[in-house]
Amino acid sequence: MSLLWFLILLGLFSFISSTASAQQHYDASDCAAPNSTSPGSRYTCNTTSSSSSSSSCSTFLIFRANQKFRTLASISELLSSSVDSLQRLNSGVASSVEVLEPGREVFVPVQCSCSGQYFQSEWVTYTAPLNKTSIADVACSVFESLVTYSTIMEANGFDTDQVVAGTAIHLPLKCACPDHHDDNSTNGGLNYLVTYPVFEGDVLTEIDDKFGISAEDLFRVNGLDPWPTIYPNTTLLIPLKESSVRINMTSHSSSPPPPAPVFLPTIIVERRSSRNTTRLKRSFYIAVSVIGFFILVAAVFAFGMYMSGRKKEKIQKLLSFNTSVSQLTCSTPKSSATGLTPCLSPDLLVGIKYSLRSYSIDELRIGTNDFSDENKIGDEGYRGLIDDVEVMVKPLMFDDTRQVVDIHSRINHINIVALLGVCYDHGDDSCIVLELPSNGCLRNCLANPSSHLRWNRRTQIAFDVATGLHYLHYCIFPSYAHMSVNTRNIFVTSNWRAKLTNIRTNPSSGQSPSHKGWLPPEYNGSASDKVDIFAFGVVLLELISGREDTDGTSFKESLGFLGGGAGEGGCFEQLRSFVDPCLEGNYPLAEALCLSVLAKACVEDDPLHRPSMDDILKVLVRMV
Repeated sequence: MSLLWFLILLGLFSFISSTASAQQHYDASDCAAPNSTSPGSRYTCNTTSSSSSSSSCSTFLIFRANQKFRTLASISELLSSSVDSLQRLNSGVASSVEVLEPGREVFVPVQCSCSGQYFQSEWVTYTAPLNKTSIADVACSVFESLVTYSTIMEANGFDTDQVVAGTAIHLPLKCACPDHHDDNSTNGGLNYLVTYPVFEGDVLTEIDDKFGISAEDLFRVNGLDPWPTIYPNTTLLIPLKESSVRINMTSHSSSPPPPAPVFLPTIIVERRSSRNTTRLKRSFYIAVSVIGFFILVAAVFAFGMYMSGRKKEKIQKLLSFNTSVSQLTCSTPKSSATGLTPCLSPDLLVGIKYSLRSYSIDELRIGTNDFSDENKIGDEGYRGLIDDVEVMVKPLMFDDTRQVVDIHSRINHINIVALLGVCYDHGDDSCIVLELPSNGCLRNCLANPSSHLRWNRRTQIAFDVATGLHYLHYCIFPSYAHMSVNTRNIFVTSNWRAKLTNIRTNPSSGQSPSHKGWLPPEYNGSASDKVDIFAFGVVLLELISGREDTDGTSFKESLGFLGGGAGEGGCFEQLRSFVDPCLEGNYPLAEALCLSVLAKACVEDDPLHRPSMDDILKVLVRMV
């Protein structure tokens, strides 16, 4: 009897040993976790095993189609796999260029071998596409957790998470081989361990149903306890048996890849208790969401009523204040000596609504070195230093100064140069004093090769200018058209943010605005936001090319390729020749093309074909 128990225990021990040899450990840590040393971050192998098949095998990875890799051709290029083998494996795809639905699972054949103490596939090389590429993004977003952050860092000897564009990154993808001893019976007929990336929403019960395998086999191979929790950005091993796959296991050569696996039919298993619980939870979440929505609507309505009441109260106070001012300024009888009404000065009323510093002419003369030519900025302004602060001083006619003060009293925006003060002590004229961004006007920055105006700074400047114009066109009442948008009226701060200046009176008031550069064909001196959009398009072309074109001839010829007139070399080669050579090729070609197409739309001859500032912002916001 003792001998019988001994034989039973010995057989049980042998069975556990044989099945455990194929077992790996599921790692719950995220693929972007640095320095992951948990068992399962890579699948371990036994180099001392006497079975050669346990250290090398043909197996599969599963890759899910996404927005960047949506065809078998692009996936085969990414994973260094044959397109023909992918088409044989994924027989439901008509051709290698058919666009797959996002999330469509693609089976990729790989040759897996034991290197050191870990299994890994034949190395894949990936070239970093952006100026700064994150290793975590490569591991989790591009390769969908089929390789981990720590594995990439170790395999390439990187000491930083960021790599520059063009860097070749070598990636040993995660894979595993089952351990075969004398025959398949010792391992339950297990022939393949397929690496499966876990995404948000994956459920173990659905995974084992999908592949027609038992939950016990799935738990055993991955070293999981019954009914465990799995996490996104990790991987599972899917055990497949010989009855589920028609593959010749005797061939381990690299040519040709193994034929497609044929999976067992999906078996729908009804788990009443768990599914009833899921339905109850879903109903509870829906009820809570509906109640929360109605509470939110009620809160918004109440807040709106409260703000409406406050607004009416402010309007009443303002009307009362205006009535008092009118009585104070104009109720006194006319002076017999001058015949004028002794009302308060309009300048005083401006000061009531907009507080400005009053500068003396002596302060401005000292600060600008007596308005010397060496301190001149453009055609109208002077650089000055007053109280250790750099300012821009512009002499104007007296009436123009009052109009500028009136306009600036209605605007307040980070992308518009602020009005600091005025000086009415300059003879028959007057002066306005504005803030002066430290990097000067945009035209000078573009003309200076050493200004470090990199591509990302140029797109940020374009976005800032568009934001300022959008504010003037849509966010003040009455709306305002700038009518003098050009690179000499755009100033750049120390942190390379743009501010509009030369906010003057609209032409409708009788004052013709100053213009520099290429004007739209319909321009007749009247104010229009379409004139601003045309001028913004010219600014975009100068930001892209670095050049200034006063009549548009050079720009029109350069942009011909965007209308289908590309000659020898093609559209992209002509685009590269148009882009500012000071960038030395350090810019995303797709963004340069997008910005060129946007600029071309802005400078259309027909103003009705030009986009609005609202449309322009929707394009630029994706680049900053």
